Amino acid sequence: MVSKNTICLWYDGTALDAATFYAATFPDSAVDAVHHAPGDYPSGKQGDVLTVEFTVMGIPCLGLNGGPEFKHSEAFSFQVATDDQAETDRLWNAIVGNGGQTSACGWCKDKWGLSWQITPRALMAAITDPDPAAAKRAFEAMMEMGKIDIAAIEAARRG
Repeated sequence: MVSKNTICLWYDGTALDAATFYAATFPDSAVDAVHHAPGDYPSGKQGDVLTVEFTVMGIPCLGLNGGPEFKHSEAFSFQVATDDQAETDRLWNAIVGNGGQTSACGWCKDKWGLSWQITPRALMAAITDPDPAAAKRAFEAMMEMGKIDIAAIEAARRG
């Protein structure tokens, strides 16, 4: 059953592939249900996968195979708080290494065009440091990065 508030993500026939990847990559994630179209629709036929109910890190989602009309953009992203460099590297490399793209400041896109922020908790602590000079140094270091390097952020924070 779909929860009261669910994130609906539009795909061009690849919702099940995406949901399966997310379930294999992120903790507390699963493919919950697959629903087939009861009739033909503009971008598919009766029996095609129409929607996929899935969970990403505890967040209920619905993948809709709506066709090519709409694309994902950076206006929506999942922000994943990581605890250490190993977790940061694992998630970043899983997304980028599976046909995704790197971006700046901890952002990347998966092969379906969905944006992800792989954000170490250490980065958030550094850029919100009560010492404005330390926060600025960490922020400026982050602005030069793709994947976040926690050691470099902490070094910049210390000055």
